[in-house]
Amino acid sequence: MTTSTTRVLALLEILQGGGTLTVPDLAARLGVDERTVRRYAGHLLDLGVPVYSVRGRYGGYRLAPGYRMPPLMLTEDEALAVLLGLLAAQRAGLVTTSAAASESAAAKLRRVLPKALGRRLAALPATADFTARPRPAAAPEAGVLLGLAEAALHQRPVAITYTDRKGRGSERTVLPYGLVAHAGRWYLTGADPAAGEGEVRTFRLDRITAATVRPGSFTVPPAFDPVTTVLDSLAQTPWTHTVSLRVHDSVQHLRRHLPADIATLSTIPVTTAPDGTDPAETDPADADQAAVGRAHPGSLSRPAPADEPTGWVRVRIRAERLDWIPPVLAALDRPFVIEHPAELRTLVKELAHRLGAHAAAGQERPPGPEAG
Repeated sequence: MTTSTTRVLALLEILQGGGTLTVPDLAARLGVDERTVRRYAGHLLDLGVPVYSVRGRYGGYRLAPGYRMPPLMLTEDEALAVLLGLLAAQRAGLVTTSAAASESAAAKLRRVLPKALGRRLAALPATADFTARPRPAAAPEAGVLLGLAEAALHQRPVAITYTDRKGRGSERTVLPYGLVAHAGRWYLTGADPAAGEGEVRTFRLDRITAATVRPGSFTVPPAFDPVTTVLDSLAQTPWTHTVSLRVHDSVQHLRRHLPADIATLSTIPVTTAPDGTDPAETDPADADQAAVGRAHPGSLSRPAPADEPTGWVRVRIRAERLDWIPPVLAALDRPFVIEHPAELRTLVKELAHRLGAHAAAGQERPPGPEAG
């Protein structure tokens, strides 16, 4: 929607408040000059809106008495779906940079609905609460989001102005394959010809300050999955620590504890060494046996469900901190081998020591009263 169209609708919104409003007052409220206000009033007349011009010292514009926009004809279920969508988008951090957009949209929705239904809807945001915390919004510009969506739909190249995570700016032309909303952020995934032929990149939309559609067209590769591509890209983002583990578990169970944007998983093929052992269970030179939870006879680790095939899976994690990983390994309750880094082995040992101490503390008899 263009700026002029938005202001024409804003003029209608102001006039619906009732009374006669002077041209200077309208110009100030719309942020335009008086000539533009008169032009906007003409647009409303062309649309069939009964705008009356009042002459004289206190003249201006007003709507015909009793005129109102017709009620928005939504069923109760439809109106509730729209309102819940606005609330969910706001809490998920997926709104655009206009922070009040969802609130003002909800207010307008209630205003144009039949009064009884509007009152019922107003009660929901006033009384409802949520167990999930609202995500901080890293919101893109509305024009950037909608422009990229249109370009992706019609498979048109886009020139973008982008700032990376280190604050470096660049101008580049990308081929937008798809948009993905994840964890309160919008991402663009597509080919970046400047990075190499067929090179697919992921861009955060809140770091794109401008997007301009360019002439030309492209074809999205067959079976391209934007969601998988974005999650894989996030999991491979360079961080302070690179962790490599081997876990004897099913991929399904691991994924419940380690989402795709945190860890990459790859099954280790089962092969048999000449001595009959499984090489995947043999510690590499850089693995510390004292810090592994390997399977041994009599191991108390829980077996995976029968419908989830198990085997050795290599887990790679990139993280800024390591302290959250030992509790996750404990929650997995599966045999594992830490390949690197060495600091993680130390943290696992320390957690095991603390857990053992806490468990032993329950066996001590509380001190009784001294005999008198």
